[in-house]
Amino acid sequence: MVAPATLRVVRCGGSTLHGARAVFSADSYLLCASGDFVKMYSVATEETLRVMGGHGDLVTGIQLNPHNHMQLYSSSVDGTIKLWDFMDGIPIKTFTVGSKLLALYALASYEDAVFVVIPKSGERDTFQLVSVKLTKAAGQDLEAKELSVVLDGVDASPKRIAFGREGEYVASVKEADLQVYFFKQKQLNRFSVSAVKTKSGNNHFTCIACHPAEDCIATGHADGKIRLWRNFYHKKEYTFSTLHWHHDTVMDLAFSIEGTSLLSGGVESVLVLWHNESDCQKDFLPRLGSAIEYISMSSDGALCCTLHTDNRITIINSNLRFSKSIQGLIKSTDVKTGLVVDPRTKALVLNGEPGHLQFYCLQSDQQLFSLDIVQRQYIHQAGLNQADLVKVAFSAQGKWLATVEEREEVTDPELQLKLWFYDEETQSFKLNTRINMPHEDHITDMCFRDMDELEDDSLILVTAGRDCVFKVWMMVEDTDPEAQQSVSWSCDFVGSYHNYQATNCCFSEDGSLLAVSFEETVTVWDSVTWDLKCTFCHPPGKIRNICFGRLTCSKYLIGATDYGFLCCWNLLSCALEWSAHLNILVLQPDPLSEHIAAVSWLSKESSLFVFKPSEPRPIYIQRNLCKEKIQLAAFVPRDEPEMIGSEKYLWLRRSQLFFLTDTQELMTLSTKSLEERLTPSSKQLAVEESLPVTPFSLLLGKHRRQQSQEDIDLGKLVHNKHEQDSPAVKELLHTPAHVLPSASFLCPIFINSLLISKENKSAEEVADEVEMESEETEDDSNEERDVTEMEQEDTSPMELLGEMTCKLSKSQEKELRKIRKMDYSWISAF
Repeated sequence: MVAPATLRVVRCGGSTLHGARAVFSADSYLLCASGDFVKMYSVATEETLRVMGGHGDLVTGIQLNPHNHMQLYSSSVDGTIKLWDFMDGIPIKTFTVGSKLLALYALASYEDAVFVVIPKSGERDTFQLVSVKLTKAAGQDLEAKELSVVLDGVDASPKRIAFGREGEYVASVKEADLQVYFFKQKQLNRFSVSAVKTKSGNNHFTCIACHPAEDCIATGHADGKIRLWRNFYHKKEYTFSTLHWHHDTVMDLAFSIEGTSLLSGGVESVLVLWHNESDCQKDFLPRLGSAIEYISMSSDGALCCTLHTDNRITIINSNLRFSKSIQGLIKSTDVKTGLVVDPRTKALVLNGEPGHLQFYCLQSDQQLFSLDIVQRQYIHQAGLNQADLVKVAFSAQGKWLATVEEREEVTDPELQLKLWFYDEETQSFKLNTRINMPHEDHITDMCFRDMDELEDDSLILVTAGRDCVFKVWMMVEDTDPEAQQSVSWSCDFVGSYHNYQATNCCFSEDGSLLAVSFEETVTVWDSVTWDLKCTFCHPPGKIRNICFGRLTCSKYLIGATDYGFLCCWNLLSCALEWSAHLNILVLQPDPLSEHIAAVSWLSKESSLFVFKPSEPRPIYIQRNLCKEKIQLAAFVPRDEPEMIGSEKYLWLRRSQLFFLTDTQELMTLSTKSLEERLTPSSKQLAVEESLPVTPFSLLLGKHRRQQSQEDIDLGKLVHNKHEQDSPAVKELLHTPAHVLPSASFLCPIFINSLLISKENKSAEEVADEVEMESEETEDDSNEERDVTEMEQEDTSPMELLGEMTCKLSKSQEKELRKIRKMDYSWISAF
């Protein structure tokens, strides 16, 4: 019996890439901690090659095994250290430490130990650097309880601890204190800087790096300064020099492999290369997009990479030239646009870089492209009121895009409504119409009328605002002969209701009705005449979300209030059909079915309810969906309907539901296992398990399937040894090379697996085989075998019917062969 698939919440994008410093492998792969997973990227192609899942919580550190560069250590808040064969994505061992692990360090000078940062037991917000002994016992799941404290009172951040030359000492910074511990001498030296606040900030330490060949420590500070410490073996005779370029916090430091230069990064989005520890000799790589969180160097010094606060990875050459950018789901300061699906590409569209729209591909976990909406230079400085993108809407076919940008002002907000047309030639959106101040106050919602068959003729855009009106915008022909486009947009109708603020708007599925919520009241309008048809009121509580039912439930209107009610109104009877007491934050209809997903927030947990408006009882309920607060959701149509075994999950057959949490992590519901769901293009499943994944093998596999089908149709019994499952061959081909036993041990097993087992045969069958072998030595052996096969095919059905057939003696068979050899062509002359 196979257990039915269960619905699981899976992180599928947006997980913080800057949770730990990235690592370059020896063969040009980049490994990053991303949420609960470790991701492996190709530096050459920027492709996500592998996603390694197994940790039960946030991954806090990754380090190459110093004694085997094809293996990787990872630590997690779940209290485990995993050793991976990252080329195959296989966890080799799991060491359970039992305490939260907040950082990980692996050194070549310590063969059977790693260093981790853990919380100090019994004390709050106090952390220790400890050494963990990794046992070499057999088995995959092991306990690592042998801990020894190295430093007390360290910071939880992984970039505030660094190990010195060949692991001789470890340095740690916290607030205004620097402490250095020497392992051989067992000596601890403490240093401090003045914590006096200045105009540019304070002197607190923010990061640390140790010179790879010399006794030199570089520290970054909150006021933008970098200090280089020397002679720190002596408590009082130490010296330091200062480098200063950053105007704000130095967020990370890294020495080059030889130690001849130092790299630094911060909130300015500029990578600074300091030569020979000199304040005068420095180079810059500016405009990297967002604040630099981590800097990593490759082992050969040819590449470095920067991890940014918006989830971007930038690959940079050693000569400080930009090489590549790996971009997943950009983390913006606030997703004001909501989750919108591009009808053309099925990509998720939401706020990206400041003033930009990002088009995010769900299959590859990468950004397709970024569209600059605001088209102004963004200044990375807190406190500035800068124009930002707040609303987005697509027309049904994706030909038109509407955006709203605003500058947050206390008294007089600046608003712009822009209409963009998709240009097939350039394969991008072009600005068609710009409308300054479309409303006198903030725009709260916006939607297109979705009428596929009449999109160009009767396309309508509706905007709702806090200025107590909703406006209808329509396309008109541009009469200006110098105009670059033939059509533009203008306001066609303005509606209001008792001077209440308009909060939400949406069209019915056929586009005939428009629903606009005005605080506690929902109004329904005819979209042709703009007559008010009916109103629905459910005080107390303002309407938070509204949506129409679809398909067989199109006669219903659903609304959620901020006082915790979910209401369903019948448009035919103009009455309340049913209501439920739920604190709904998200209300999302599926565009391809009658189902509606509602997400509630109660007692610090999010719950999911899936229902049809025609039935007050939910089809599916998932309590404690996740502990994060879900802010947005979107149904994304599948390319092909999914085969779903369980009836209660049929609502996921045609569309997939995605959530965005308040920490901007993208989650989805899946009935598949992690391995099935996260299958990159570089690791596609083979057509047959025994065949390698190459174009030729795929073609050969197809040919073999056709051939075997033909053999079955002809009634022949085909024995193919390669199609039989051989455990020895499977183990040999699917086990990683570095854990295989010696070749001398495997060879006999492999040879024996290729041998065909000898069956017991009767004496007559053996005699016939010997006779056949002797006959094959003659010149006409091929022709004789053909005749023999024909005779067998002819006689076999007769034997089945119970009739006896006469066999020729050997002398008669020889006579027949002589007759066959005779030339009878002379008969044709007569």
